[in-house]
Amino acid sequence: MADSRFRVDMHVHSKFSTRPSQWLLQKIGCPESFTEPATLYAIARERGMDLVTITDHNTISGSLEIAGLPGTFVSEEITTYFPEDRCKLHVLAYDITEAQHEDIQHVRENVFDLVGYLRGQDITHVLAHPLFAVNDRLTPAHFEQSLLLFDVFEENGTRDARQNQVLRDILARLTLTDMERLANTHGIAPHGQTPWRKGLIGGSDDHSSLNIARMHTTFAGTASVKAALAGVRDHSARPGGSSATPRTMAHNLYGIGYGFYRSRIGAMSHAASEHLCFRFVKHALSPDRTGGGSLVDRFLRLIGRGKASLHREYGPSKSVQDMLLKEAGDIIAGDPDLMRIAKGEIIDILTLEREWSRFVSLAANRVLAQFADRTLNAALGANLFDVFHSIGSAGSLYALLAPYFVGYDLFASERKFSRECLARFRPKAGKRDAKNLKIAHFTDTFDEINGVARTIRQQLAMVARHGKDMTVITCGASADIPGAVSFAPVGRFSIPEYPGIELAYPPFLDMLTHCFEQEYDCILAATPGPVGLAALAISRILKLPFHGTYHTAFPEYVGTLTGDSALEDGCWRYMSWFYNQMQIIYAPSESTRFELADHGIDPHKIVTYPRGVDTDRFHPAKRNGYFVQYAVEGRTKLLYVGRVSREKGLEVLVEAFLKASRMRDGLQLIVVGDGPYLDEMKRRLRGAPATFTGVLKGEALAQAYASSDLFVFPSATDTFGNVVLEAQASGLPVIVTDKGGPCENVLPNETGLVVPADDPDALLRAILHLIDAPERIQYMRQKARSHVEKRTFDATFLKTWEIFGSHVGERERAS
Repeated sequence: MADSRFRVDMHVHSKFSTRPSQWLLQKIGCPESFTEPATLYAIARERGMDLVTITDHNTISGSLEIAGLPGTFVSEEITTYFPEDRCKLHVLAYDITEAQHEDIQHVRENVFDLVGYLRGQDITHVLAHPLFAVNDRLTPAHFEQSLLLFDVFEENGTRDARQNQVLRDILARLTLTDMERLANTHGIAPHGQTPWRKGLIGGSDDHSSLNIARMHTTFAGTASVKAALAGVRDHSARPGGSSATPRTMAHNLYGIGYGFYRSRIGAMSHAASEHLCFRFVKHALSPDRTGGGSLVDRFLRLIGRGKASLHREYGPSKSVQDMLLKEAGDIIAGDPDLMRIAKGEIIDILTLEREWSRFVSLAANRVLAQFADRTLNAALGANLFDVFHSIGSAGSLYALLAPYFVGYDLFASERKFSRECLARFRPKAGKRDAKNLKIAHFTDTFDEINGVARTIRQQLAMVARHGKDMTVITCGASADIPGAVSFAPVGRFSIPEYPGIELAYPPFLDMLTHCFEQEYDCILAATPGPVGLAALAISRILKLPFHGTYHTAFPEYVGTLTGDSALEDGCWRYMSWFYNQMQIIYAPSESTRFELADHGIDPHKIVTYPRGVDTDRFHPAKRNGYFVQYAVEGRTKLLYVGRVSREKGLEVLVEAFLKASRMRDGLQLIVVGDGPYLDEMKRRLRGAPATFTGVLKGEALAQAYASSDLFVFPSATDTFGNVVLEAQASGLPVIVTDKGGPCENVLPNETGLVVPADDPDALLRAILHLIDAPERIQYMRQKARSHVEKRTFDATFLKTWEIFGSHVGERERAS
């Protein structure tokens, strides 16, 4: 005989118990449930429930309303408290009388009194959602006491799968020794002859009528109340159905809001009710399939529009509501699956939940891209009024997405608490350190030719080699190597003063979902662009440590490229704000650390971390006459490798080299790279002995290094300068400036020379000093290689990983 199924755990006509959703619903003026008990019963029966009961909070009125219908029994969800601190619990009591309900109200203030009464009355009872902190006071100690007080626990259909899994794991592994330990710790005698053997049932705990019977209880035998309760008591009943996700909670909240406005706001015109958006909303959020376009009309104000506004043209201001409605209509009309929902052809709740989430994400992405464009254009134009207007308007869009933020925030907190409880019984479970750390590394740059992208790609290679767990998360890139995840951008923004550089707007909800599902231990941001901002928001929502690496002196780049000191100062203000949101900032050099502190970033947060070089790839042995193909062999080759842009100090190099080439014969400048200054640099060096190779990679780059004679890097804005290490590993003396990180990677007068920044004459003197002393170049070549031989990628990567792990561990211990 097939198993029977029962229980729909609804909160009908009562206050909501879930704190974040209660806050949100109160904000929109929606404090109560509104679905009639008979409707709940009908939906449950349609979804295959043989028995149905409603367990409302501290009332049986809803349960009594359906008591005369087949397959029902009267039950209640009781709010009770631990007496010492008023920590709230919800206890389910099944098949009770009205008299017992009245008695329960007199004893429910104290959980010990309540449990004593329920046992004395032989009432079947269950602790609902035992790992959910109903009023934020639940601690692992409270959960341990619950294990002593209760015999049966509920897997809940509105809670996270991980929470339910942890509950199953703890209950399945309980032993007599565990119960004796808990009894001694808390001074409570465990209940029953075999108190370590616990039962589990399932309940839907639905508020919106969308997920009735999502989780339920199965039991063997005939569909009778007696058989059902016997299964609960003897632990033969089992949970059935599926757990929730943050998307489930968001869908519920949208559904609650829809139902409330549907019931409270007057109807609109028939034309408005036939609008595609509202037909879609009706079928996606309402379990009522019986029709009535007028009910849908009332939902219009949920997105802030009046009755007549559907009939007017969109004005030039295009508010969030205007844009959202237009974009939503376009999205639905162009998507066959969403159109099927709008036509009422799809009623499966899991499909509706998934498609609603996709729809909200698509609509939000389109509008966010438009607002991001407006904001960035206003910022670059220094139009502060437009900046604040755009940001304020985007706040309305945030309100639309708030149900998802609430869902992910709540579920992340619950996962953390579940891990804490699990650690009470399995101390090693969930413990994070450098050995098993899982990092999400967010970056706005990955495909581009720059030091940040190269460093991140090198780190991924080290992750694979050493068995670490790090995923690079980016947007709009190819993600062509293992360990990288690239999301399709929802829009792009080009910076006029920096050709070739684009900011990709990430699909925020998709990124948030990915990080929640992957359960990262730490969010690490490499850049402060749109992807970095997404990383910050995700870390806040998911309660994850937020760390960052500082690679690029972007404000100084802006100042160099634009000549606008006000814009440079504005960039520093933004950078200071962004990096001060982090718990730890990893700086590549001491000079960078001091510069960040000088600009208002908390110095206690800044940690200098080691950087390495691939000493196998970059090696003097690869000197092979690579430049024969350029017909420059036999000349003294001065090499520059990097982005060809003004902020790299290349105007200083051009001036110094033009003088040097007139003063000494046989010099050749080799420029490896590409960038916005390339054409002008070629023009200025026209007729001079200069060779431009374009971008070189892999072995070609390594051979170019080793086949040169002197490396010149005039940048005053680099925070580290990978190329300086690569040149020394290839056996090249280097000339760097005294500003920025590169000078910290040089032994002055041993592996190279350090000259004042932005001083062409000083650079000229350094070049002449070395080329006039070949024996000194030969000495420096040997010292340069030996200087970096121990700074291998492997050694520095493992040291950096230890630093990551130590700081994540410190934060967890502090919290």
